[in-house]
Amino acid sequence: MLSRRYLRIKVMQALYAFFQGDSMDVAKGEKEMFAGIEKLFELYHMLLQLLVEVRFNAMRSIEDAKNKRLPTEGDINPNMRLVENAVLKQLEENKQLKKFCESHKLSWQNEGELTRKILSNIRASEEYGKFMNNEANSFRTQQDFILTIYKDHICDYELLENYLEDRSIFWYNDFDYVNSMVIKTLEGLTEKDDANLRLMPLYKNEEEDKAFAVDLFRKTVMHEEENQKLIGDKTKNWEVERIAMMDVLLMKMAITEILYFETVPVKVTLNEYIEISKMFSTPKSKIFINGILDKLVFDFRDSGRMKKVGRGLME
Repeated sequence: MLSRRYLRIKVMQALYAFFQGDSMDVAKGEKEMFAGIEKLFELYHMLLQLLVEVRFNAMRSIEDAKNKRLPTEGDINPNMRLVENAVLKQLEENKQLKKFCESHKLSWQNEGELTRKILSNIRASEEYGKFMNNEANSFRTQQDFILTIYKDHICDYELLENYLEDRSIFWYNDFDYVNSMVIKTLEGLTEKDDANLRLMPLYKNEEEDKAFAVDLFRKTVMHEEENQKLIGDKTKNWEVERIAMMDVLLMKMAITEILYFETVPVKVTLNEYIEISKMFSTPKSKIFINGILDKLVFDFRDSGRMKKVGRGLME
């Protein structure tokens, strides 16, 4: 599910596109923001479905081997450990996954070359050989194997990343985060899970999270000029136009939270935007952003402008 940090990142991406674009249509900007968030959820289901497709390819290769003109003993009596893996079967039988993929027309059927290469890489791995010949075959053993092959052969697979980038800019940008969601889902499966198992939701609290994203987007747009001046007053030795655009945007969002989000602690806001700057801006951005925001927070406290509801939120 989306953390508040990742919600901030999605708002940041939407604001960046909004301020770079020609249109000042806030409603359109919000719509595109949520479209990006929905694409993230599509990718989550798509990557779970990829594991189902790997199993399907393994089953098909077994059938093809049996139908060879001169099958070997191994072809006739194959090792079924992979295709009978309980985790893969749970995913294949999961009604939520199946329904979502069907309704959103998500499928790997036309990507046979890519999925076969993933299966080939798995089969060539040391982990695969150990798993297929391991006497132990508990649910935990099967689960650990799927987690290992996902982390080693899907999370960082360049051809898969290239494919996702071609399919959707949202998918490529969200790949790392969605991988963490998939891994948590796999880790959370138990032997007793059935076809009605609910997968990870997109939001922790849909109403609250959507309201947070909308408020942050709208209020940052609404107070853009004011926040620009506040930043400019603290960077008089700099030309605001020469400061990295992402740094300026992150500071504008942080100022918006500090002044207009009464229930978000100041310390949380500062930490969140400094961490986001490490991911999306320059190596020195965190120091620069932290310094400017610290000065602004001091001024807001001194002037009584900053209003927070609840003990400790001003710290």
